[in-house]
Amino acid sequence: MTSVRQRKGSRGKESQPPAEPHAQPTICCSDHQPESSSFLGDWSWKAIVWAALGLSVSVGLGLLCCIYVATLHENDLWFSNIKEVEREISFRTECGLYYSYFKQMLQAPSVQQGLFELTNDNLTESKRTINLLQRMNIYQEVFLSVLYRFLPIQSYLEPVYFYIYTVFSLQAVYVIALYLTAWLLSGSWLAGALAGVWYILNRVDTTRVEFTISLRENWSLPFLALQVAAITCYLRPHLSALQQKVMVWLMYVTTFSFCLTWQFNQFILLVQALVIYTLDCLDFLTTTQPALKTGSLLVRLAKLLLHTALVLLLTSIINYLAKTILQLRSDEHIYKFIKSKFGLGLTRDFDAGLYLCEEAFGLLPLDTLERLAGTLLLHPYGLALLLLGGAMAAAALHSMKRSTGRSPEQKRGAQELFRPDVAYNLLHTLFYGLLAFSTMRMKYIWTGHMCVVAAYGVCGKEAWTLLLGTLRCNSKILLRLVRCAVPLVIISYLYYKFWPVLMEEVSELREFYDPDTVELMTWISTKTPQHAVFAGSMQLLAGIKLCTGRVLTNHPHYEDKDLRERTQQVYQVYAQRSPEEVHAILRAVGADYVVLENSICYERRHRRGCRLRDLLDLANGHIMDGEGDNDPDLVSATHPRFCEAIKSDAQAYAALFTRTFQNKTFHVYRVKKKRKKSGKSLKSEGSASR
Repeated sequence: MTSVRQRKGSRGKESQPPAEPHAQPTICCSDHQPESSSFLGDWSWKAIVWAALGLSVSVGLGLLCCIYVATLHENDLWFSNIKEVEREISFRTECGLYYSYFKQMLQAPSVQQGLFELTNDNLTESKRTINLLQRMNIYQEVFLSVLYRFLPIQSYLEPVYFYIYTVFSLQAVYVIALYLTAWLLSGSWLAGALAGVWYILNRVDTTRVEFTISLRENWSLPFLALQVAAITCYLRPHLSALQQKVMVWLMYVTTFSFCLTWQFNQFILLVQALVIYTLDCLDFLTTTQPALKTGSLLVRLAKLLLHTALVLLLTSIINYLAKTILQLRSDEHIYKFIKSKFGLGLTRDFDAGLYLCEEAFGLLPLDTLERLAGTLLLHPYGLALLLLGGAMAAAALHSMKRSTGRSPEQKRGAQELFRPDVAYNLLHTLFYGLLAFSTMRMKYIWTGHMCVVAAYGVCGKEAWTLLLGTLRCNSKILLRLVRCAVPLVIISYLYYKFWPVLMEEVSELREFYDPDTVELMTWISTKTPQHAVFAGSMQLLAGIKLCTGRVLTNHPHYEDKDLRERTQQVYQVYAQRSPEEVHAILRAVGADYVVLENSICYERRHRRGCRLRDLLDLANGHIMDGEGDNDPDLVSATHPRFCEAIKSDAQAYAALFTRTFQNKTFHVYRVKKKRKKSGKSLKSEGSASR
């Protein structure tokens, strides 16, 4: 398995009224809410200077984050000093698959030829020709490869560095987007600075870009953050018609970019659609439906529940009919996972089990909240959510109690009970927070925006007005003083406590170390035919494609039903199956070689019932290995586990498989082709039988 080791000589350890159109711009926001951000409304020289200073701070924090994660990546692997094959192995699991297409496009003689090979690919899945641009979200790899070809940088910047630096630069974009959103909400760029600092300090929970560079979320989440910033700006009052059009186009562009770069975009946008729908139902948006938003409180609640039920029902019907007519089955495994997670489906489904048994798809661990509290992020976030959420709920109920015969001016006043931009961000963080608690991998969508809400709670007017009003000491001078002093105190404390920690972290030097995988990739590249077909685990095969360019039977991009079925069949090499059955499966998918991994065959990382061999046994109806209970309908297998038994070199296995490579981690076998019996031998066999 890939690992890192300490470099010799290193010294690290392991580790609510409407706004006035021309509010006076200050570092901390003025007494008017929603406050005018200098770069939107006020064009005096003082406003321009403050806006320029605020934008400069945002760029500085973005660059700091970019340099920080790039340094961690370099120091963790000694990336600049290791061999090319080691660099490619460091692209883990599906990251290696995605990067291989960037490499493939650069190796093509022309852009046109490269695009043709991607749209008519027969290397990623043996015996199949697929359109990779249609199957996978790899437009970013295509774009970068074309850009690298035409930019005059080939002589001094290697392709791999161009690729990883682009991804790290998107982290700068991400921080700037969070910064702008916090600034827009609070009217103070000090809130943006606090949000950016929190994002960087909580790196473990806000991003994993330094060790999963090519992961689709690292490309897409910066665009989602930009979209949220555009929505926040669009929902602010007193925007000119031109500003509204600009924000709408920004929403279009960022949403399109987000969809283009992540295959799970539809699920994220579904949650966002629910946020917008909820805002509209609660009168926080200016859009009106007279039939729905009239009547007494009970009548409106009844209409709202009925309307919601109809929307969900029609959505489900349209979704089912569209998939049935178009025969779309790519996301079936997601629904299986959701059903199994909440106990609504079969627990023996292989695809669902692969997800349920991974920690990333489990519930959010409580130690995440402990880490967030350690950087002073959790407490202001929770307080802001509690106070502002309560105020928002009160505003919604007050709006719904209003009489039916309202004038247009009164209807507009209903939305002004609570700022629509704040309402959107509160629901956004609430909905995605629930998603993060249910599935840990989704926390990266929530924690970044969590920094924005917490910073707004510290620097915004609403929360402090409620708190000081409760203490009966609310005054304009005290309010302004608190909103300036508290964020400065927090930033000072965070600098004092965490800056030495960051310096120690970036000075810790390690080195990539995975000799067994390097040996395997070198052997495949030098000792096997160029078009040899390899079978094995999804994660390993992605690396084989990147490092050697060989043909695969399956791969980690799991969004295709036929591929999922093929993967389950290939994985029978780790099940209790006969050599004849495994040989037939491998020949059916065109495999010339099969790679067996000891880390899977003798897995101990997962508990019993979640090991890959256990999932296969359950799907095959066999009793699992080891001590523990088994369901009464499971039966004992009639054959030993293939990955173990083949190492005995028994005649039944030697007749079908030949060991061609082995080390401490991997065993490679050539899959023999069954010889066709000649007519003469068949005739002699027939005579002998008589």
